[in-house]
Amino acid sequence: MKWIREKVLKGEVLGGTFLNLGSSLTAEIAGRAGFDWVLIDLEHGSGNRQELLIQLQALESTAAAPIVRIAWNDPVLFKLVLDLGPSGVMVPYVQSADEAKKAVAAMRYPPQGVRSVASMNRACEFGPGFNEYFKSANSKLLTVIQIETLSAVGHAEAIAATDGVDVLFVGPMDLSVNMGIPCQWDDPKLHAAFTKVVAACRNAGKAAGILLMNKDAAPVVKEGFSFLALSSDSAMVTVGMKDTANLLRQLRSK
Repeated sequence: MKWIREKVLKGEVLGGTFLNLGSSLTAEIAGRAGFDWVLIDLEHGSGNRQELLIQLQALESTAAAPIVRIAWNDPVLFKLVLDLGPSGVMVPYVQSADEAKKAVAAMRYPPQGVRSVASMNRACEFGPGFNEYFKSANSKLLTVIQIETLSAVGHAEAIAATDGVDVLFVGPMDLSVNMGIPCQWDDPKLHAAFTKVVAACRNAGKAAGILLMNKDAAPVVKEGFSFLALSSDSAMVTVGMKDTANLLRQLRSK
């Protein structure tokens, strides 16, 4: 297991990217590229649980810690993902402390939570690793809560203060849309929301995370964000393909 919770809570600046193609090959490429973590996206990505398994296997020999974004805050989805052995889970569209507590409970075995116990799965090395995993999982799995609405921003202090929540991760696209300022990344109201989330994390000793909307990470790090994601496998493949095609098209005009 690649446990990164301790590094995250120490406030180390850690960089990742999103994997939404459902491809084991792009997962392996991302892992070998040098990211600290990667996010396998089961909310908006094209992969399913079987493809998740293959992506996790592809990442096994790399240094990148795999985090999985589930489609909704549903205990059943947590079970299906956690038994495959990721380092943590990202939970979308959490809007209150009660919803955050529900997510934390799904991440943890009893008595701290409601996750059912099994030993013959990938997380437990199909049996031999059960004792070590069972002893470590509640304290070492990373729980990332997404902040994507004004309601979530308003409850950021209570969400961050929830025991077991490790990262409040801002989703700028959904948040800007919910605020009525879609994709207006420089709007002062959006940055005021960012500031509120960062302050809530700082007060609770948690990490603030964000999906960067451009390559300039310095301002958000200065603002207090440390768990950073930039781009995705689909975006990088698209840009690379278009750039290459454009170069070849230019040859026809010469």
